[in-house]
Amino acid sequence: MIPLSIPQIEGNEWKYIKECLDTNWVSSVGSYVDKFEEKFKEYEGSSTAVVTMNGTAAITLALQTLGIGRGDEVIVPSMTFVASVNPILYVGATPVFIDITEDTWVMDANQIESLITEKTKAIIPVHLYGNMVDMEPLMQIANKYNLYVIEDATEALGSEYQTSDGKWYKAGTLGHFGAFSFNGNKLITTGAGGMLVTNNTQLGERAKYLSTQSKTVLNNGGMIHEEIGYNYRMPNILAAMGVAQLEKLNEYIEKKQKHSSLYNKLLTGIKGIQLPTDKRNIKDSHWLYSILIKDNYVLKRDELIQHLKDKGIETRPFFYPIHRMKPYSKYSTIALETTDLISKKGINLPSSVGLKEQEIQYICNCIEELSHNR
Repeated sequence: MIPLSIPQIEGNEWKYIKECLDTNWVSSVGSYVDKFEEKFKEYEGSSTAVVTMNGTAAITLALQTLGIGRGDEVIVPSMTFVASVNPILYVGATPVFIDITEDTWVMDANQIESLITEKTKAIIPVHLYGNMVDMEPLMQIANKYNLYVIEDATEALGSEYQTSDGKWYKAGTLGHFGAFSFNGNKLITTGAGGMLVTNNTQLGERAKYLSTQSKTVLNNGGMIHEEIGYNYRMPNILAAMGVAQLEKLNEYIEKKQKHSSLYNKLLTGIKGIQLPTDKRNIKDSHWLYSILIKDNYVLKRDELIQHLKDKGIETRPFFYPIHRMKPYSKYSTIALETTDLISKKGINLPSSVGLKEQEIQYICNCIEELSHNR
């Protein structure tokens, strides 16, 4: 079986984790927690980075830090993993679903203004599968209406966006907060874990305070808690793995981009297949390589998924629209036609960092085989 996306463990993971075990620093206090935060903010170019136990916690922490709660509305796409939406409900706010673009499959910034009400407090753009939302017009709208922006960059570590002045920004650094995930299938992994970044030092300090049980250490070594906090801390042993993985990040991104280029080359011209769209102002880290089955083509999406499975190739359909799921359907206030359409056509192909060229060739041959038979 060629897996969809699995970790690449080939650096200093064993060395750093062994140091944690040898010194007994395995819990949420230890040098690697600080190192991971420091190294990550250096990579992102942010003023602050706060480790969390997963990406969901990072998004939730951002909302809590900004004081968003009951009675507030947050604009978010339905084409995403449910972890982009659940934190809105955790804090008591209301998700307002927005449609996506046909070419990049991410939040359509042109539709944002029509959804803003007096209750709107934030926008959560989701950089789906590594491809980024058009952030410059989004931020202009957010600034116009004094809205917070929490970038869900959990799938887009390493992606970059170029603004109209020619400057490049890492995913997660254009909004007020950026949330990341280090789940086992992500570009780099700590097994489980997340990170929240910001360029607002005051917000960063508050996020760190809330994430560590709102703890204030007294001169005598005791501690007090002056407000309700949360235990979002990452163990030192996981942070050690994160430091090792981060050392290989640029190499991993380069491999992902080579894989994407090879997929594009081999899939070009195959009947019924629509390749991902590349934008000149976006450097996609290509966490997952994704394709669409073209409209009205005899080749069916789920048929292709089964065909590839029979050939020993693991794939995954695009996310099922959240607004179509029972717990969230009541929050659907507008037709999300593009979301509904794209969700039925999209397939994620194997995208592990360690994927071999011959495996990509085999995958593409299997796709061509089924397409040719149609």
